[in-house]
Amino acid sequence: MTTTEETPRLPFTRADALAIAPDYAALRRRAPVSRVLTPAGDPAWLVTSYEEAKEVFRDRRFGRSHPAPEQASRISYAALQDGPSGDFETEERDHKRMRRMLAPAFSAPRMRALGDHIAELTDRCLDDMEAAREANPGEAVDLTDFLAFPLPVLVICELLGVPYADREHFRGLSERIAVMDGGEDAQAAMAEFMAYMTKLADAKRADPQPDVISDMVAFQAEDPAFTDEDLARMGAGLLFAGHETTSTRIAMGTLFLLADTARRDRFAADPDGQVNQTVEEILRLTATSGTGLLRYAHEDVEIAGTRIMRGDAVLIAGDAANRDASVFADPDGFDPDRTPNVHLAFGTGAHVCIGANLARTELRTVFPKLFRRFPGLRLAVGIDEIPVRTNRVAGGVERVPVEW
Repeated sequence: MTTTEETPRLPFTRADALAIAPDYAALRRRAPVSRVLTPAGDPAWLVTSYEEAKEVFRDRRFGRSHPAPEQASRISYAALQDGPSGDFETEERDHKRMRRMLAPAFSAPRMRALGDHIAELTDRCLDDMEAAREANPGEAVDLTDFLAFPLPVLVICELLGVPYADREHFRGLSERIAVMDGGEDAQAAMAEFMAYMTKLADAKRADPQPDVISDMVAFQAEDPAFTDEDLARMGAGLLFAGHETTSTRIAMGTLFLLADTARRDRFAADPDGQVNQTVEEILRLTATSGTGLLRYAHEDVEIAGTRIMRGDAVLIAGDAANRDASVFADPDGFDPDRTPNVHLAFGTGAHVCIGANLARTELRTVFPKLFRRFPGLRLAVGIDEIPVRTNRVAGGVERVPVEW
């Protein structure tokens, strides 16, 4: 734990890809809400307990905007979750507009309808993975390159209406905007990302298709307050979140299943029967961020006896909340039979992740197919040799080398 005048500074150090830093539990033992420094060196409150995390998620006195943005604590020097976003006066209205616009595209029925196609796309990725192994027998295959990255990209491209052929272009932009100390380069990449989205929106305006970007363009005709800049920023955010977070969970889920041979064999013996609960446990345990989710207090609020002042930054450490021993027995253990599993991987309340149905559909498809195709799948290196991405907003790992 790095400290300045006794105040711990994020991000904390993890022992390996499957763990979270012990600092979170140490802070939670002292208090549910603790004072920390952000990666940028500014003060913030860190929420590490489950009940208080849920409380902040649901409390409308917290938001992503700030009453005086120029005075707000900076979280990082990435172009995402670096500081305040949105308009303080209109945040709630803008959020409701966004949900109204996007909810049909991300609904559970739409995801179920998409399920068969996700299965086809998964098979295609697994075919490529098998071909790579056959082309280089005896060499490990990086599951990230052949499955964890391309599958979510294929799906989100189709849903949004983004050409899959552009994947390497926006993969590079996604990498750059999410580097915590990216600074000017991260901002330049975000500007390029938004310009790319604006160009796509112009194409959809001329030739609408059954996709989300076309829906957003059509929505502009109903609500002129939804500007071209709003559309470009939201489109870039959806494209980033739609592939980056699911990619991380495919990679991490595979690591959790391969970390214990008995666990892998048990899942491979009955993947369809175990997949739903296994996916929920993967969602609970996957560490996705070194900072947590950002909120700012819109007025003075008291949480667990701690007075949080208007304008203060609050980071909800979902990774820590999901391993709170007061809610989850053996919180660091992987238990696919855990029930109920009331994790906060997608948040909760009015701001629950709009892509939750899509992520669950992808994960419930990919793991049974992966382990039916390769029941003897194993890691080519030890867990402690899997490099963790410590300087990225969405966390994750650099690669998952496997063999069979």
